[in-house]
Amino acid sequence: MGPESERQRIIIITAPSGSGKSTIVRHLLQTLPELRFSVSACTRSPRQGEIHGRDYFFISVEEFQQKISEEAFAEYEMVYAGKYYGTLKSELQKIWRDGGYPLADIDVQGALRLKHYFADKALSIFIKAPALEILEQRLRNRGTETEESLRERLQKAEHELQWSNSFDALIVNDQLDEACQQTEQLIRNFLPKGLSV
Repeated sequence: MGPESERQRIIIITAPSGSGKSTIVRHLLQTLPELRFSVSACTRSPRQGEIHGRDYFFISVEEFQQKISEEAFAEYEMVYAGKYYGTLKSELQKIWRDGGYPLADIDVQGALRLKHYFADKALSIFIKAPALEILEQRLRNRGTETEESLRERLQKAEHELQWSNSFDALIVNDQLDEACQQTEQLIRNFLPKGLSV
């Protein structure tokens, strides 16, 4: 196995909404300089404050479908009619070329596909809240959910939790600091030694 193949490792972080994944991802990007956030492509419009190329690559449905036909994605999915999300191979290649390792922060189904695509070159980590009741409380505390959207998110979370054993590691985010440390240590153990940037 040459240095090039050692380079092509990827970290995949996934979790049901409200599990604290975004906070853990921010911690990882701050403490592990060799990690680079892998920007996904999507066909939805930018939300307020989102920037093309930083948060997502915002592209049209036509362009997305064109890229599908060109096999430009390591994984993609149509979340619902006309709304696509995907991980571009070119984005991952760019990160590897720059000497980093991609950190993909994606939903559970996308994470399963990405893990399948990269197999043992990927470290896939599933973050979960200690219990659904805690997840519900965290989502309520955000103040961004209607009762209906809250119910939908909780149902989705319950479904996604059934997949938690399909990943390389499971982190229970009970104490945030501890969850950050555990995730960081898993990644340090996975990345090749002596190749850091």
